[in-house]
Amino acid sequence: MKVDRQTTLCDQVTLSGVGVHSGLPVTLTLHPADVDNGITFIRTGLPGGREREFRADIRAVTATEFATVLGDDSGPLVSTAEHVLAALRGLGVDNAGVEIDGPEAPIMDGSAAPFVAAIQQVGITTYDAPRRYIRVLRPVRVAMGDAYGELRPYARGFRVESEIAFDHPLIGRQSIQFDGRPDTFCREIARARTFGFMRDVAKLWSAGFALGASLENTLVVTDHRVLNPEGTRFRDEFVRHKVLDAIGDLALAGAPLLGAYRTVRGGHKLNYAVLSALMADAGAWTLVEAEPLPASRGHAEVAAALAAPAYAPEVS
Repeated sequence: MKVDRQTTLCDQVTLSGVGVHSGLPVTLTLHPADVDNGITFIRTGLPGGREREFRADIRAVTATEFATVLGDDSGPLVSTAEHVLAALRGLGVDNAGVEIDGPEAPIMDGSAAPFVAAIQQVGITTYDAPRRYIRVLRPVRVAMGDAYGELRPYARGFRVESEIAFDHPLIGRQSIQFDGRPDTFCREIARARTFGFMRDVAKLWSAGFALGASLENTLVVTDHRVLNPEGTRFRDEFVRHKVLDAIGDLALAGAPLLGAYRTVRGGHKLNYAVLSALMADAGAWTLVEAEPLPASRGHAEVAAALAAPAYAPEVS
């Protein structure tokens, strides 16, 4: 039986864009990293030419209002980290450095697809070291009004079940289940874009948010239609993006999760609260090594094999 091993990138790769909230130009470079490094962020471009490096885990979260913001004792350093984290976790990359020269990760097209394409461009390599997992041992649940999230044991690996409900004719109630395979992530989740409502634009701008948002990087909905000329990428793109965000936020566990996450009407704040509740309960999880892979291909093999079909249109 094949044993699951730690992975990293074969080479470094750079992407440039703007921050969806700050509107500022930013360059992000993904670097290979050593065994047991995990995912670390290296924030450059600070006053005086300084830089800060920190591990991407639950202790680094400083805010979750409109995005997941990470930092250290000096304060917030990187906002909107969830899409690049989702791409790394979704493709099974255990060890990487994320170097960024501004206060916010580039939004690119509003999804994780550009980060996935960049990772596929350089490829993924496997170390001769066992992968470590966090196995959920008992359910942990957090409720926030009519929203709730729950992590529970799951014998088949990692799973996300998401449900949303918006009082809007183009969205309404949507639900989806995702089992954490890299090929399924690329095909069904990675391309789903962040979304927003035209009615909220003025309020967001006045609060200093969404300054870099446009139809190039956000799925924008009015009371009656989608403004983006190409329309939606999936009939249920809205809930798929919620799954994307959850995968990125749960990557802050510090290791891949073995468990099922259910989120109803959730978002970054709820994802963070549930993960925090899990990590705070020492009896609810345990660290395990070298889970056997399924009979199918491993993470690195799948990621290397994916090409254009990963971004093919949804087939009805």
